[in-house]
Amino acid sequence: MGAQWKTKVKLDASNARGKIFSKLAKDLIIAAKGGADPSSNSRLRMSIEAAKRQSLPRDTIERCIKKGAGLLDGTVSYDTVVYEGYGPHRVPVIVECLTDNKNRTATNVRIMFRKYQLGNSGSVSWDFKHLGLIEATPGPDADAETAAIEAGAQDFEVGDEGSTRFLTEPADLDAVTKALATQGWTVTSAVLGWKPKNPVALDEAARTEVETWLAEVDSDDDVQNLYVGLE
Repeated sequence: MGAQWKTKVKLDASNARGKIFSKLAKDLIIAAKGGADPSSNSRLRMSIEAAKRQSLPRDTIERCIKKGAGLLDGTVSYDTVVYEGYGPHRVPVIVECLTDNKNRTATNVRIMFRKYQLGNSGSVSWDFKHLGLIEATPGPDADAETAAIEAGAQDFEVGDEGSTRFLTEPADLDAVTKALATQGWTVTSAVLGWKPKNPVALDEAARTEVETWLAEVDSDDDVQNLYVGLE
């Protein structure tokens, strides 16, 4: 969940954890709209797994599922809204929001981009690929290339902290996630997202400026994911 970029900017630990829990809860509610049974709702299954990895309490998970599936009174309805634009130094950004008030969210996003450029749908996403993004850590003697081929992933990228990102067609996300698990990989994240085709390279000072702004954007309660065209 959250921002899909690496940043040196850190939030207070308790504050950050609260925001993560809030984002996970919203994602569960949205996913449960497709049914409360994770065995027949792959998106819900992945949302539950993500929530468990972040230690979201079990009763909270169950309550969110019931809310989303309409099994509780006073059900909260969230909508997915996507914004595109350019941040500092013309870095392209896709902002995915989950909101119960589109007008509030639209106002907040316009304020975030007031010094930069908020575009129309398609103004930035044309320079991204919509993919399944799977983050996983290997078991003993695991080989990323072999795992990608056998699991049916399109490609893979080895990270600098022991993890590997596997890229899939959107429709193959669930199947590849399961296949990697059977090969002994520990999946830490499996989401549909956006990968930049032509990421922008910046010097350290400019990158810090962008990352500081991204952290401010991500701190908004309605912002669920950020995808950034930044190396």
